[in-house]
Amino acid sequence: MMVTNCATTRADIGMHVVRTVGRASLGALALCGALVAPLAAQQPGVRVGLTYDARAGKPGVLVLPVSGTAGDSIRAIVARDLDHGDRVTVLPPSATLGAPRAGAPLNYALAARLGAAGIVQATLRGTALEIVLHDVAQARVLERTTVTLPATPLAPAWRRAVHVASDQLEEWITGVRGIAASRIAYALAGRIWIIDSDGANATAVTGTGALSPSWHPLGEQIAYAELEATGSAIRVTDVRGGTRTIVEPRGLNISPAFTPDGTGIAYAHGEDVGTDLWLAPAGGGRGARIALGRGSDNTSPTFSPDGRRIAFTSGRAGYPDVYLADADGTNIDVLAPRGAGSGSYRASPDWSPDGRAVAFQSRIDGRFQVMTATLRDRDVQRITAEGANEDPSWAPDARHLVVSSTRSGARQLWVIDTQTGRARQLTRAAGGRLPAWSPRLGR
Repeated sequence: MMVTNCATTRADIGMHVVRTVGRASLGALALCGALVAPLAAQQPGVRVGLTYDARAGKPGVLVLPVSGTAGDSIRAIVARDLDHGDRVTVLPPSATLGAPRAGAPLNYALAARLGAAGIVQATLRGTALEIVLHDVAQARVLERTTVTLPATPLAPAWRRAVHVASDQLEEWITGVRGIAASRIAYALAGRIWIIDSDGANATAVTGTGALSPSWHPLGEQIAYAELEATGSAIRVTDVRGGTRTIVEPRGLNISPAFTPDGTGIAYAHGEDVGTDLWLAPAGGGRGARIALGRGSDNTSPTFSPDGRRIAFTSGRAGYPDVYLADADGTNIDVLAPRGAGSGSYRASPDWSPDGRAVAFQSRIDGRFQVMTATLRDRDVQRITAEGANEDPSWAPDARHLVVSSTRSGARQLWVIDTQTGRARQLTRAAGGRLPAWSPRLGR
């Protein structure tokens, strides 16, 4: 796929899994620049991209019909991707503002009356998809992008190319690149699966006995634990094919997590008493202990984006909680104090890609819920309340989380917008757990 412009990691497995899979049981841009929301909020109507009054809320965007083979699918994918980003309001199609005739000007006045601040106009010529973005208030084109699509419409690579175009659109509109061209790995029925961010193309990538996936920072490999008769191994699979063993199946080896530079894999290892954190070279070789354990169970490592700090689950205080430490295991401190309603059992941390917060699960009134804690002031916020919600993993935009939830009755993966609480169901096969969101793909 080619784009021409004309103008991160984690593995979640709670300590409850350590005990279940323990030693005794060892025999898953504002077009053209950016809409800077704070600036626009301070100076309503000031143009920093799309021209619109920020006091009215998210900018309205019209996605025009696309003619040609698979044109309806292109429009539907782009509109859905922008909607899933939760930063713009995708307006319903208008029969009075359909696809314009070739060379005919858009009716900006009508679009304004429909509530549009921007218009997305796509034209398909063979495998070349041109996307034009219009500022309604300025009545002019702001940006053009041409994407070369694979030859087979609706194939996974074809859909991925359209997602990349959607992500570019969202970056022009909001200043934050979209997350449509990303995928989620998760454990289901003993295998690791990957699925597109919109719920399409679910594909198994491992054999049975696999759990707790973690993405390489380039998004091409997944580390995971695999249970065997003699213990559990840490392995890495390439999403295009091929698997290698990092840690042999001796004792308990679980919850792997790539370092941010992709050169190492942290994981939990236990044999007799307690479970400690270790670090092994991602290319294979002897691992080294990160001195944290002291006879307690320590699992679920997740790195800060700069690789200098690590969050993990530990029972060192006599109950599971989330701790922070330097990457070498020194300077250990609890993530956040236990306030009223913050839960008695904390586990499965995930460090946000922007480095500002850690998400985790906390048992409240007998069920797990997803929480976040800021790194600056250690402020704890509850994100979920409906059903039981576990295993949070941040999207690359550091705004959305994917969680394993029972809110629909059966356990499924759901995507939660941490700013608004909006939730959308990702999977349809019951039982998905331990999700891990990939980095952005296809830039």
